[in-house]
Amino acid sequence: MDYTIWAIAPIVLLPFFAFVINAFIVKKFTKLAVTISCAAILGSFGFASKVFSDFVFGKYAEDYHIHKVFNWFDLSYGSQIFKLDMGIYIDNMTAVMLFMVTGVASLIHIFSTYYMAEDKRFGRFFVYMSLFTSAMLGLVLSDNLLSVFIFWELMGFCSYSLIGFYYEKEGAGNASMKAFMTTRIGDVFFLLGILAIWSVVGNVTFVDIYRAISDGSFNGAFALGIPLATFAGFSIFMGTIGKSAQFPLQVWLPDAMFGPTPCSALIHAATMVAAGVYLSLRMYPLMDAGNLTTLIAYIGGITAFGAATIALVQTDIKAVLAYSTISQLGYMVLGVGVGSYNAAFMHLITHAVFKACLFLSAGSVIHSLHDHHTHEHVQDMPRMGGLRKKMPYTFWAMMFCTLAIAGVPFFSGFVSKDRILGDALIMGIASKSYIIPALLGFAGALLTAFYMFRMMFLTFFGEPRDKDLYDHTKKETFSLNRNFPLLLLSVFTLGVFFSGSLTGQGFVKVAGERYEWFKVLITKPKVEKFASYERQPWGNTDIKSNFQLSKAEYDPTYGLPAKEAHHVHHWHLVGALISIFIAFTGIFIAYMMYIKKAWNPGRWVSMFTRWYRALQNKYYFDDFYIGGIIKKGLLPLNNLLAYIDMGLYDRYAVDGWEKVNRAFFTVAKWFDNIVVDTVAVDGTGASVRLFNVVLRMVQSGKIQLYFMIIVFTLVGFIWTL
Repeated sequence: MDYTIWAIAPIVLLPFFAFVINAFIVKKFTKLAVTISCAAILGSFGFASKVFSDFVFGKYAEDYHIHKVFNWFDLSYGSQIFKLDMGIYIDNMTAVMLFMVTGVASLIHIFSTYYMAEDKRFGRFFVYMSLFTSAMLGLVLSDNLLSVFIFWELMGFCSYSLIGFYYEKEGAGNASMKAFMTTRIGDVFFLLGILAIWSVVGNVTFVDIYRAISDGSFNGAFALGIPLATFAGFSIFMGTIGKSAQFPLQVWLPDAMFGPTPCSALIHAATMVAAGVYLSLRMYPLMDAGNLTTLIAYIGGITAFGAATIALVQTDIKAVLAYSTISQLGYMVLGVGVGSYNAAFMHLITHAVFKACLFLSAGSVIHSLHDHHTHEHVQDMPRMGGLRKKMPYTFWAMMFCTLAIAGVPFFSGFVSKDRILGDALIMGIASKSYIIPALLGFAGALLTAFYMFRMMFLTFFGEPRDKDLYDHTKKETFSLNRNFPLLLLSVFTLGVFFSGSLTGQGFVKVAGERYEWFKVLITKPKVEKFASYERQPWGNTDIKSNFQLSKAEYDPTYGLPAKEAHHVHHWHLVGALISIFIAFTGIFIAYMMYIKKAWNPGRWVSMFTRWYRALQNKYYFDDFYIGGIIKKGLLPLNNLLAYIDMGLYDRYAVDGWEKVNRAFFTVAKWFDNIVVDTVAVDGTGASVRLFNVVLRMVQSGKIQLYFMIIVFTLVGFIWTL
């Protein structure tokens, strides 16, 4: 496989150049700018598809990778070596991620031409979207943590800009600031982790970090009295907590829904928030070496369950999907924590597909429901109902994705989530410390099926609850830029695309086990294989292509002894059955409440009033952060620091020193005027002038005067005798 810079760089540079060009032409040539943005991401998709086909259809060994570097800068002098290389790292996970990001982004760009067409800042939206996609693709291709951090921050800027896109609304401005400041907490820790790793490894390239772990370079190294692997791994994971909205920094993502819905689909559901999970997967060997997996499992379990409970009481359709996103990200992190590396990444991909489709479908609904009294688009589900008759294409796309996220068999969400829950169940049986995360995962799955079908029933089923709104809704007709992205994404919610069977358990085989490509190619990094690693410079040829590499093959035991493999398969089967029962139970409860209306939801609200109020207030996290930490903690501290700065330092150190300087200036001025100028300088001149007068009188040239001086001198001499 030959990869030159011209085969890889366009993946990142096409949308970046679209951003640069459109930033200058967007006001005058809006339609041209939009066309350039869409063409650029489609071009990136073409290049990414080549990489994807090479790795996936080529079926290389699971640890095959391409790593090429170039020197960014070299500040070495003498024996002091300080240089930094940048490069690309492409393996199976990179190839899949590139295909997903460019594919989903392309469809969202196409949908945006419909959704944003009437917006007065239509072109500006695509400028930010191009920059974001370029940054996300750069992050995926990065071979080291520093370049990951650079692209990470670029995505944060784009997120901030798009959340506050409708800046005339106060809520949008507040939400963008909240997202920016909350994620910065995790980013500070992320940067701290990069510095900690650099202090041991000497750089932050993935392969060198793996080699350092294999060599035991982290052993015996400490930071603040904590083993360095633990300190650095936790700091990196804090970046994931911030970017992927995990407990306790999950508060920013629901407010991010102030941004346009296509932006929510791409940035706050499919790609950017998944970047944190992608980072954790890349750095999994370090987190494992730092014994952080149990903590990670608890964070994921708490997030998955906690966000699912809040989603139960939401009435805004985008808010339901926002908390659903947080919950599903929690499942990915739970997968990382229980060692379900393959399933965690699979859920990242499957979630990106069905959640992007769900948000686009929600956007289609919102865009169609226009309140002609307030002239605002409607997002409240209690005002909807019966829309499947008016919006058949959107309904079926959203239904497929809802079945996927609910964990119904034959759909991708069941395949990926079931494998995470199966591994969590195995870990819970093996160790009591994992029981709670496993239980939280299964409980969250039940709630997910319930609140997602609650959303579907309230939106599309029953009679219209706002007849006037319903009557003013136009019947949906097929549109290429509106319906095609939704329907295509919904097709890829089928589980068969990710496994050789419809269920992922091998019950209903379609393509056969040999097409379990995802399970075969995506494996945990084997750090011991990087012990004697050599870098490749950028060139025309991939050096590894000269070596014979065995292609990955399906192994039902995955290298485990037969007894252990049977044990794992058995408990995965039990977990799958539990997952199926849970999914249909959640759907049944939603059906009985919102379609059959046999069970009154209000009864549960009255029975659990305090809990319901807590859910409506999002467990009071915002009150705790804003009312507690910020207003009672940080603001008084800020006022104290301001008093020290202005009341003490400025008043005494700066202004007081001014008075001291003025006093010194007065004394120095007096000394200069009187002593130096008047006495020393002017006095010296006066003395010289006086001496000159006397000397002129004595040296007048008159003999009589000289004779008189001689006489007086002799008389004086005689007188003294």
